[in-house]
Amino acid sequence: MLNVKDFYKEMLAIAIPIALQNLIVSSLNTLDTVMISTLGSAAIAGVGLANQVFFFYSMICFGTGTGSSVMISQYYGRRDFDNLKKVNALSNLIAFGTGIIFTLLAILIPQQLIGLMIKDPLVIEAGAKYLRLVALSYILTGFSFSTGISLRSTGNPKAPLVAAIVGFVCNAFFNYVFIFGKLGFPELGILGAAVGTIIARTAEASILLYVSTRYHCPLRGRLEELFDFSQEFIQRFIKITLPVIINETFWGLGQIMYSVAYAKVGTDATAAIQIVIAIQNMAYVLVRGLSNSCTIILGKTIGQGLMDAVYPYAMRFFKLGTLLALIIALFIGLNPDLLLSFFGHLSPVVYDLSRTLLIFVGFLFTVRAFNSILVVGVLRGGGDTQYSMYLEMGSVWLVGVPLAFIGAVVLKLPIQWVFLMASMEEITKASFGLLRVRSKKWVHEIN
Repeated sequence: MLNVKDFYKEMLAIAIPIALQNLIVSSLNTLDTVMISTLGSAAIAGVGLANQVFFFYSMICFGTGTGSSVMISQYYGRRDFDNLKKVNALSNLIAFGTGIIFTLLAILIPQQLIGLMIKDPLVIEAGAKYLRLVALSYILTGFSFSTGISLRSTGNPKAPLVAAIVGFVCNAFFNYVFIFGKLGFPELGILGAAVGTIIARTAEASILLYVSTRYHCPLRGRLEELFDFSQEFIQRFIKITLPVIINETFWGLGQIMYSVAYAKVGTDATAAIQIVIAIQNMAYVLVRGLSNSCTIILGKTIGQGLMDAVYPYAMRFFKLGTLLALIIALFIGLNPDLLLSFFGHLSPVVYDLSRTLLIFVGFLFTVRAFNSILVVGVLRGGGDTQYSMYLEMGSVWLVGVPLAFIGAVVLKLPIQWVFLMASMEEITKASFGLLRVRSKKWVHEIN
């Protein structure tokens, strides 16, 4: 078992690059929202809802990658590189197949997809225009998700970070020139944001492909090695990763249902929610870094057979995560005007709604951060993927989504109260999740 100093040294070596990468990835989406904000509420809402389709796809990729990382971390801990390569290959295969489906849907029926979430024709038109083009980046993003998570799980968080930095720079530059028609480029408006995203995702995927096929990379292998899946291996993969894939898929679908509920309140409310979500995602980057490093360290510790160290390590992550979340929560709650100053040309209504929502976000941030470490870090890191699936799906679909629609459709409450009712999901999740952690039944070794 590592002493406190060595533990935090290893944790920071993993968490900081992951947090920086998450910051950059979140910045890509926030950058779109910031630049699009100059085009009006319909554009903000349209791009935000179009990105919900990508968000749903990314949750499937994230579920596949995170489930795979549980196995990869343990295989890496025991130096089983043959199975490690196969897990990464199968994860990428699933992301590729899913990416084709989502790309075709977004290209062929974009209006219908946006229309499922809102009825405003201006929002549907703007969102469909953006969605049809940005869908060309989905398959590349799926590869980057899966490969980046696998590289981090083998102790190489720097390569995904470098790829994310290059992607961010490309996205910022090409967004600017294509949205506003600068430096001799055509002024494409919303379509410019989609073009910038495609170029950024291409650059990011190219770097990760290069790194993952280099000689010394543990993910590298011949095709016959990578895709030599025995029935036993596939069954083992399914047992661990399928609950996470189902979890993230239905959690992502739940987030889309929240967007549908918020859209019932109105276009201004939808625009405000998209702005607040962009800020909230930026605030979560450090917490996500901790959660992902927790998954890797706990998985590696179990793979090394150090079972007595797993629970104390989990408690250290909870303590650090709670302290970090309190600091961030206070900053958000006390500085809504500062955060909104980055979004130009907001209408007074959207600004006031966003300001109120940010105060609510600050109030709830600590609970959300605790749940991130609980589900993504501790339960999944310990291999307890089935319980984490039941916990998240139950919290979202039996508590959060019903309350959101009751607030928006039945009670017709203002957006901030609908948001608060939906957030009861987090209270439920934390309560039942804490009982599971204390039981110590969540530590599972993968054979």
